[in-house]
Amino acid sequence: MDLRALRYFVEVVRQNGFTRAANVLHVTQPTISKMVKALEDELGGPLLQREGRAVRLTDAGKVVYERGLVLLDEAKLLRQEVAEVDGIARGELTVGIMPTAGHYMAPVIALFQKRHPGVTLQVDEQGARAQRQALLDGKLDMTLGLITQPDPELETMTIARQTTRVAMAAHRVQDANMPVRWRDLKDLPFVLYASGFALHQAVLDHCEAAGFTPQIRLQSRYWDFIGDLVAQDVGIAVMFEHVIARYDPANVASRPLIEPALGWDVVVMWRRGYMSRAARAWLECVREVYPAHAAGGSTGIQ
Repeated sequence: MDLRALRYFVEVVRQNGFTRAANVLHVTQPTISKMVKALEDELGGPLLQREGRAVRLTDAGKVVYERGLVLLDEAKLLRQEVAEVDGIARGELTVGIMPTAGHYMAPVIALFQKRHPGVTLQVDEQGARAQRQALLDGKLDMTLGLITQPDPELETMTIARQTTRVAMAAHRVQDANMPVRWRDLKDLPFVLYASGFALHQAVLDHCEAAGFTPQIRLQSRYWDFIGDLVAQDVGIAVMFEHVIARYDPANVASRPLIEPALGWDVVVMWRRGYMSRAARAWLECVREVYPAHAAGGSTGIQ
């Protein structure tokens, strides 16, 4: 059985469509369709039924999907164990990175690839909530995420601390040092991150605690697009300091957000238990790039 065909099939099911799977896998849709058809021919029958742009598993497809997840995990573990015979000269490492925080990991990636050029590094970009779930599901080896309190299911290493501010069209801000309270935002339209981002739910929760439901104009997963919308006065946005700093101050300004202030630890996270040498090497690079922060993190390893 061709493991690549099996991996393509599994991704089609996960993404509920051939086009979305093709985007995730960075291949063409005809390539995926051809590989899935070859898998169906090998196994003797249809595994998927197309329903518009979505798909539905046949009874046989359900069996192949469940067994396929196990086989792919075993194949990944096999590659890791074989690679470790030669230390970390070879192997794979899949790291999740939030789109808004890539600058934290850029120097780590550069150092890691310089030291371990034989390791295939794959980067996955999603929101913090989606990254955490992918980590727990075994789709990622580790991820860069955000937490407001310890996570009992994961090990973490803190590398930075970020607080949020309210980003507004520049003409709305007379004094960038004057705080704004959550309840003061009641009558203003919002532009939010998409629902897969931790900050999306945090904003909804804090607005509810302040006694109102936010007027949501638009949602996006792209920090730069949100900044463009704020600059055009489509709405305000609750954003991290380091993101706001990347906007043109002539177009976007901000004010501190209080009652309560909303702060997050930027952390590297991974599952408890077995850790490959490539993953350990990644953490060593993180510690070297962020020695002051990583020294106080809860790593769970020595």
